[in-house]
This record gives sequence, C-alpha cells and structure tokens, in this order.
Amino acid sequence: MFGSGLLKGLGITLKHAIDTFADDRKGTPSRYQDSVVLGNGRRIIEQPITQEGLLTIQYPEERRLLPERFRYIPMLIWDTQANEDKCTACGICAKVCPPQCIWIVRDIDGNGRPVARPAEFYIDATVCMSCSFCVEFCPFDAIKMNHDFELAVYDRYPQLVYDKAELTVPVEYYAALWPVQFAAEEETKRKKEAEDKAKAKAKAKADAAKAAAKAQPPPEARKQSVTANAQAAQATTAENVGVASANGGDEAAAKKARMDELKRKAAEAAKKRKEGGA
Repeated sequence: MFGSGLLKGLGITLKHAIDTFADDRKGTPSRYQDSVVLGNGRRIIEQPITQEGLLTIQYPEERRLLPERFRYIPMLIWDTQANEDKCTACGICAKVCPPQCIWIVRDIDGNGRPVARPAEFYIDATVCMSCSFCVEFCPFDAIKMNHDFELAVYDRYPQLVYDKAELTVPVEYYAALWPVQFAAEEETKRKKEAEDKAKAKAKAKADAAKAAAKAQPPPEARKQSVTANAQAAQATTAENVGVASANGGDEAAAKKARMDELKRKAAEAAKKRKEGGA
C-alpha cells in the first residue's frame, strides 16, 4: 500500500506521545526512577535502559547522570594521603597530546635544581580533543578525564585556558566520577605492591644464602683442606712411630750392654774363686 511506511511512523510517534502523556500524569514519572534529589527542584536522573517513552528533562534543574566513561577536559589528581600532586612534571602528556594543548613548567628548589612536581600546568580547552591520550600514557595516574562539560564563557581567552589550580581535584573526586575504574586501579596497585614485597623478600633470602655461601670455603677448598689435614696427621703419626722406634732401639742396646757387663763381671768372679781355691 502506498504510504504505509508513513502511516507506520506516525503511529509510532502517536504511541510515544500517549506513553509520555500517561507517564506525566503519574505522581512520580518513570523518568525519576532511581534519581538523586538535590533539593530546590534539582535532581540527577539515571534513565534505565529498559525505560520506554519520550522523556522531557527540565534542564538545568534536572540533569542526566553521565556514564562513567564520559570524558571531556582532563583534570590533575591531588593525592590527599601523601598531600602532594601525583604529577611529576615528566612531560609525557604534553608530548603525546595531538593538538599540543598542554604546557608544563617544572618546579625548582631553593638551590635552583629541578623538583619532580609541576610549578605551572596549563590546558587550552579550546583546542583539546578529549582524546584522553594524556590519561593513557601517564605513568603515575596523575591525569584523568573530567565530566564537567559546561564550559561556556563570554571570553575565549584567557578563560578557556585552565591553570594548575583550576585543573587540580582531590583523588576522592576522581573515585566518585570513575568508581569502577578507580577500584580496578587500586586492585592493580595492591597486587603490584604484593608482588614487589614478595620479590624483595625472595631477593633478601637469596642474598642471605649467597653471604652464607661466601662465609664457607668452596667444595674444592674444603676437599684440599681435608686432604692436607689427613696428610699432616699421617706425617705426625709416622714421626711419632719413628721416634718410638728409635727410642725402643736405644733401650735394647743399653739392656744388651748391661747384660754383657754382668756376664763379664760374673766370669771374673768365677775366675777369682777358682784361683783362690787352687
């Protein structure tokens, strides 16, 4: 039938209009399901996927809950536990930024030496692509994507060039915007710390074993030492035996000499008796 598609489309539009009208007649319209009331007629609306009908949100009093992976302008993370910036001013984010909208000036100490923290940090929101390359390449999780997209101003410059103070947020703010990603990062960090502790413990054990091995002579040296000791013992035993043998020979010669002397004296005594009797 000619025009059937047009009639079908009009029917769908009419159905949506009726559903919306019926929903608005309810005491609590379905678009307010699971919404967060902020007071003064303001609320954050989280529209479920299964919700049907045309929803009219009274912006700016009513706002949609943005999905976690929504990204707009980067933000710098302030570590509230360490009370310092996570950023070390390494400059990787500025190098990988496609439109080159990030400028960093590293801080210096009283002696003029560079310090691993930014003294100045600027992002030009007028040219930022919201690509999140800076987030992906940051080795310290110091820069994340913010959900703040209402950046309308009267003057483009300098109001849309954000400095370090305007970009810095506490880590709790990031955890609230990105709860799933924050939990995953914390779990990864915990596992890495456990692995580092296990590696340090294994290294300390290996170093202790090496130190103990160095304190003892090697097997060849121990074998040579045992052989030398055995040879020395054998030599000492042989020497003692030789001395004993020599001593034994001297005693036998002396005994024989005494026996010969006794025999000679006995022979002389016998001769004298014989001559006296004659």
